[in-house]
Amino acid sequence: MLAINGGMYSAAVYVLSTVTGYVLTSALLLKCPTLLHRKKKERFHSKHISHRGGAAENLENTMAAFKHAVALGTDMLELDCHLTKDEQIVVSHDPHLQRATGINAYISEMAYAELPPYLCKLPVTFQRECICEGGEDKRIPLLKDVFEAFPNTPVNIDIKVNDDTLIKKVSELVVKYDREHLTVWGNASNQIVRKCYKENPRIPVLFSFPRVLQLLGLFYTGLLPFVPLKEQFLEIPMPNIVNKLYDPKRITKSQRLIAWLADSLLMRKALFKHLTARGIQVYVWVLNDEEDFRRAFDLGATGVMTDFPTKLKDYLDQNGLSKLQ
Repeated sequence: MLAINGGMYSAAVYVLSTVTGYVLTSALLLKCPTLLHRKKKERFHSKHISHRGGAAENLENTMAAFKHAVALGTDMLELDCHLTKDEQIVVSHDPHLQRATGINAYISEMAYAELPPYLCKLPVTFQRECICEGGEDKRIPLLKDVFEAFPNTPVNIDIKVNDDTLIKKVSELVVKYDREHLTVWGNASNQIVRKCYKENPRIPVLFSFPRVLQLLGLFYTGLLPFVPLKEQFLEIPMPNIVNKLYDPKRITKSQRLIAWLADSLLMRKALFKHLTARGIQVYVWVLNDEEDFRRAFDLGATGVMTDFPTKLKDYLDQNGLSKLQ
């Protein structure tokens, strides 16, 4: 009996010491990840990111929007790409033209010369009851137009559809304009991100949605400090902004609970600090007021993506966060 009790005691001590060692090692590497991982080289640093060029100040994804954002000093342009029938890479968010142009057709069904202009007014997706009224520039631009106009500005490319030709042509264009060090690309789809990485591993990739879920699983189990990561950019929403985007009367209790839970899991200062220490930039989208700007940066986000580039610039200037300061 004594031998059995002694064996159980020894097993318990072994398990306890093993768990304690794991927890302590995980905590140490969470705070000091460079003890195990080489920090990724940071080719550019982006605090101010203009979503679709700044969709609340100019018509989204137009050259006018991009020029305005760059003139303000934005650190990065975020945009979306599709392929036309004649295999031209265009900058536009939706695969279908109805919302943005009023035409019932897909971009992939039309040649570039046939594409209609944007409507004069477009709703701003991430700002409740906000309509952006455009100026003279309503043309859907080519990606090469953006590269030629802003050769030194980092560009964040969302590959909107799972199309091998689109991925290949975007990569070729990035290489042609010598922008592998100024470009990040990807999508929420893990399949698209894998194809992007396979096509050109020299262009940094974003975490896909499944990979974000894996990242959270690793973080909350303490395994993250031990696992290598190929991605260089984490681009995530701030879930609680859903309460600002929709009429509060139409948001159910279950929807509020889901948003709160997602926000609690994603918006973690320790996670952001660990990733940035490994050279992985953290971008939070799409934030359009000072309260959310402040929260993101207080949590340790590298950058904020916004529809209001002027408002974000003013915030950075006033709080001593601008590059010049």
